[in-house]
Amino acid sequence: MRIRKILWCAGVCCILSVSGCFSSNPEDINVFLKPNEAVVTADTYILQPPDEMMIVSSKVPELAGSSMRIGHTQVIRPDGKISLESVGEIQVAGKTCRQVAELIAEQMKQFYKLETSYPVDVRVVNRSKYYYVIGEVRNPGAQIFSGRETTLSAIAKAIILLSAWEEKIQIIRPLPDLNQKPKIFELDLKAMTERGDMTSNVLLQEGDIIYVPPTVLASVGRVIGEITGPIFSSTSSITSISGL
Repeated sequence: MRIRKILWCAGVCCILSVSGCFSSNPEDINVFLKPNEAVVTADTYILQPPDEMMIVSSKVPELAGSSMRIGHTQVIRPDGKISLESVGEIQVAGKTCRQVAELIAEQMKQFYKLETSYPVDVRVVNRSKYYYVIGEVRNPGAQIFSGRETTLSAIAKAIILLSAWEEKIQIIRPLPDLNQKPKIFELDLKAMTERGDMTSNVLLQEGDIIYVPPTVLASVGRVIGEITGPIFSSTSSITSISGL
């Protein structure tokens, strides 16, 4: 009888806590762009540590590469710089690939004849920008942000679990100003997949968070398990001792 009361109280407490934990605002979706409203190109990518850069120039031996590899590869250091043998340290963090290519070309002109319009090419492998998926998914954690991830593609990649509350997924955008509340809206995955409602399929930004909450039943089950686990474990131990 006592265990039944504990189970009942645990269930009620869990339901009450879950029912009041969402603070989404439907209007907050307005800060998110639709997939067809953004232009994502290498010209808009801002280099940051620890991005990996490949610098290529057929006119500069240091940057030409070899038969085994193309160009010259470096990881941006924590101080935002890279080092080239000919010109020394170069500040690259905060710049685009095109800006860095033009900077390197300008400095290399004192050593080599660079007569073409774009004598240096800079390519980047993103190692610095992430979005996050947490909660009831098979693949939680930080995910590389390419600039084209949508809410649907990110959730599909994370693979939601059966315990997920699909109608109450939270999309969270933290704001740079810590005095402002983050923008949060609610996404109904069932409406997306079963009715084709794409109104909530918006583009993510670097740093966005997708929270996939557990259903009420899943939450209740976990709370009950946490409460009753030690009880049943103790009961089992006492039974075992008394049986001796």
